[in-house]
Amino acid sequence: MIAEKKTIRESLGDRIFLGMIYLFLTIILLLVLYPLVYILSSSLSSPEAVSAGRVWLWPMDITLDGYKTVFKNEQVLHGYANSLFYTVIGTLISVTLTIMIAYPLSKKTFYGRSPMMMFITFTMLFSGGLIPTYLVVKSLGMIDTRWALLIPNAIWVWQVIIARTFFQSSIPDELGEAAEIDGCSDWRFIFSVIIPLAKPIIAVLSLMYAVGQWNAYFDALIYLKTQSLYPLQLILRSILVLNNGAATVDAGEMVKRQQMVELMKYSLIVVASLPVLIIYPFVQRFFVQGMLIGSVKG
Repeated sequence: MIAEKKTIRESLGDRIFLGMIYLFLTIILLLVLYPLVYILSSSLSSPEAVSAGRVWLWPMDITLDGYKTVFKNEQVLHGYANSLFYTVIGTLISVTLTIMIAYPLSKKTFYGRSPMMMFITFTMLFSGGLIPTYLVVKSLGMIDTRWALLIPNAIWVWQVIIARTFFQSSIPDELGEAAEIDGCSDWRFIFSVIIPLAKPIIAVLSLMYAVGQWNAYFDALIYLKTQSLYPLQLILRSILVLNNGAATVDAGEMVKRQQMVELMKYSLIVVASLPVLIIYPFVQRFFVQGMLIGSVKG
């Protein structure tokens, strides 16, 4: 005799509660999604429609003039290339240094790891300040060089804590002991065992450092003087905030120029956000896994 499948009937109060949760999450989704849709629609609309405020959800008078103007601007292209360089090289440096400092701190046999971890955590709570940091960077000869955006903020303390927790909870000490018995060197053990097992946390660190490096502009604003070294974020600031274009006397031309600047604002936001949106789906699986395993647990 086939047993009947029994399901637990939810009470009226449970249904109301779940309905309220779904409604709340739907509202949050719309609040997050609408600005993205609005920016994308505005970037595809005509300058007149954007400046007149006729765009509220769907594109009006669809055109690619904003993107054409963006990619015709040599400053934007140079800034894009510089940001890609800073992001790729900076992420490589940061992930490498973070793993090099987090893995030894995760080993119980590492002498002095507790005082060193306290010292590292102290820097997360207290810093030397902007002026002392600038003087240190200047004394190292990194002012107006690419290294000024790669070295001073290469390691983030929170990422070190996450990576150390991952190594403590996911890499058993027996692996190191077995490798040592087999005559495996420390470097061979790191590249052959640790790195393959640490793919989730490497994905987490790479995404965090890449997003932070891509969106960073304050360090470039302080340390860089040569415009050819500016990242994309400084170029966007120059175009949108300072609006330092050629002055014009003709009122009609000024209106058209202002409309195009307004359209470029949305096109630049889409262009600047595109790399992160493209990268995230490929590392999302590792990102979630690494965050769950490497999170600080009580």
